Amino acid sequence: MDVLVLVGRVVFALLFLGSGYGHLAQRQMMAGYAAGKGVPAANVMVPLTGLQLLVGALMVALGIWPDVGALLLVAFLVPTAFVMHGFWAETDPGAKAMEQTQFLKDLALAGAALVMFAVFAYLGDELGLVLVDPLFTLS
Repeated sequence: MDVLVLVGRVVFALLFLGSGYGHLAQRQMMAGYAAGKGVPAANVMVPLTGLQLLVGALMVALGIWPDVGALLLVAFLVPTAFVMHGFWAETDPGAKAMEQTQFLKDLALAGAALVMFAVFAYLGDELGLVLVDPLFTLS
């Protein structure tokens, strides 16, 4: 079971590691896109959220307070869904469909991260193959 959970944590984190890296490596392009979506201080927010993604993903994958890492990912995903992927404001059917897919993907990933948080916090020090046990306790 421990190995299965570890593999799941690492596979889940891969998406966020790539995205976090993209936020930093393609900062200018992403900041322009974010500014176009109305994000204030996009030049600051893009690298900050990139670091948030990297830290959260590494915490989940490596098992360093993985519950906190999962919450960091939720804290990125939910606002991003609403701010960056407002499909309801699109008039072009193709753009609307694409934004709706991205919106739902972000919410689905947020749901998965919340489940991970709950499992990590519930298992506590019984969660195997971690460097630092979960910080929160649910029973």
